[in-house]
Parts: sequence; structure tokens; C-alpha cells
Amino acid sequence: MACSKEKECQILEDMKEYYGKTIQNKDELMINNSTSTCDAPPCKLPRHIAGALELIHPDVKAKSYGCGMTVPELLEGTHVLDLGSGAGHDCFALAKLVGETGHVTGVDMTEEQLEFARRYIDYHRETFGYSKPNTDFVMAYIEKLGDAGLKDDTFDVIISNCVVNLSPDKRAVLKEAHRVLKPGGEMYFSDMYADQVVPDHIKQHKVLWGEGFAGALWWEDLVRITREVGFSTPRLVKASNINIKTSIQDLTGNVKYVAATYRLFKVPQNDNNRPADVVYNGSVTGHDEVIALDKHNTFKVGSVAEVDPELSAIIQQSRFASAFTVVTSKTPDGEKTIPMNPFSGTRAA
Repeated sequence: MACSKEKECQILEDMKEYYGKTIQNKDELMINNSTSTCDAPPCKLPRHIAGALELIHPDVKAKSYGCGMTVPELLEGTHVLDLGSGAGHDCFALAKLVGETGHVTGVDMTEEQLEFARRYIDYHRETFGYSKPNTDFVMAYIEKLGDAGLKDDTFDVIISNCVVNLSPDKRAVLKEAHRVLKPGGEMYFSDMYADQVVPDHIKQHKVLWGEGFAGALWWEDLVRITREVGFSTPRLVKASNINIKTSIQDLTGNVKYVAATYRLFKVPQNDNNRPADVVYNGSVTGHDEVIALDKHNTFKVGSVAEVDPELSAIIQQSRFASAFTVVTSKTPDGEKTIPMNPFSGTRAA
């Protein structure tokens, strides 16, 4: 068991029951029937991602519980870990995107989901034309990845699709993610966040835990925890309000929720990081002319752009180093990256 407190243990057992036995498909999730998580038309997926999704077996698609597709850029040849992989939907799409030289590991705490996903490994290997599978699934709690034998400095990228909010111990999840990432590695994940600390009466509601409302972090706590465990400042990629339409609001009261995607990097955080002028070279698949690393930083091919000290370190020490040229490295100025509020889309005070 991945918990030390009786209450946390019970929450994990409830989540295993909810997603292993109670919920059989995404249409049974209350959140899909009682909320709206998008205030604008859905974004068009890049062609290579849409193509990967088309190849997933229909039975696996039907068992996907996630909120959209969580896919960062530049995955070719990387080793990827999916936290809370469920029936394997995202893992199989990623298996196509990383290519035959890459590898995807899915970790989940529900044996029913893992057994289901494993039945489709060979189907997707054959569909992709690979000589051997590049996907595996292991059982573990995302708070204790070592129980599945996952070692330090192993993965290039971690993804998670609306799963971290189901954990009663976010610090443990993020600490473990930081541990198993290689230096320069990235955690790219979607989750639900609250505009305040979620009250105890919501946290005591079993179904609201399963639906994500009870376990949603106050977004400022995300910033604090990620920095404490060693990650870079969370960089907001996208966010959309969750508009609760039914009597769920009688339970959640005045708490507001947002669905947001953040990216965290495992790079040294120190005052020696330098701001820089950088140029994007257009080498990332699906981003021939422009690439956005977060909501505040979009780069056009051939154009010089200034980046803050932390983003400069990220670009130079992560897998994105091959996609950028540092034109000028400037004197350290002690500037700190200010996190973006996912509710307002502006920099926090």
C-alpha cells in the first residue's frame, strides 16, 4: 500500500474500486455528464497525433477515461512513463509517436485495467508494423513507483491524464516523478485544479473523489510543491473552466475548478541560470513553423526571442536543445519565473 495514514489508504482503495469495477466506460463518469470543460471549440490535433489515435483499437478507445489527449512535443525515440495508464489508450498512441526505438511504460493500481491493456499490446505492435512491442504495463501506486521496480533517472518524459488529482498524496506523486525522470526530463500532465483549498466536506465525499473534485489541488499549492521537490516552476500550457451544470454544485459550493495542462522540467534551479536570446529551427514534428512551449512563450522559425533564465536552462538542458540555437547568453540577473494563474490566464502576483 502506498499510504501511511488510514484515511489516505481508504481513498486509494475507493479509487481502485471506482475505476476497476464501478465505472466501465467514460460515459458513466458523472463529470462527463454534469460539467462542461471547454469554453471554446476543441483544438485541431496535429496530423501525426490524430493519425496515431486513429490506429488505437476501438475497445481501448471505449475504455478511455481521460480528459482529452495529453501529448507533449518531440517524443521520437524517447522513453515515456504514463501515470495512471488505465486501459492503455494514451500509452498505445504514445507507442506510435515514440517510434520503434522508443518505449512506453504504463503504471496503474487497478489489476482489471492492466489486464485489459495487456491484451492489446500485440494488436498495436502489428498495427504499427514494429518487430517487437515497445509498450509494457506495470502495477503500482503512483505514489510509490519503486514498488514496480522503476529506477532513478530512467524516463525522458512522464505524462498523466487527469489522474494526479485522484491521489491523496500529491507530494509523493511529484517527488516520485522527479526521481524517475532523467536530468532534463519533463512531466507533462493534465489535471483538475481549484481556486482555493478544497473544504473538508468535499474531501469526505467518496464519489467526488472518484470524479476528481475532492482531490483537486489549489493551483498555488501545485506551484509550491513542485518547487519543493525540485522541479522547475510549473509552466501553463492550456486551461479551460469547468462549468458545473447540475446538483454537483450543491456539494462543491463556491469552489471553482479548471482543467489545466502544465509542464515541469527536472533542471537545476539556481541563480546562475542566465536569460538568453534563442532561435527555433523548426525541427519538431508537427511544428514546422511555430512552437509554443507554454501560454507565454511561442517561437517562430528563424526569429530571435528572449527567454527568462529558467526557460533558458530548460531549453538548453532538455530534449528541446536540438530544436533551438542560443544566440546570446546574457548575464545572470536573478529574475524568477512567475507562475501563471490558470483561472485568469495572467501571471500571479
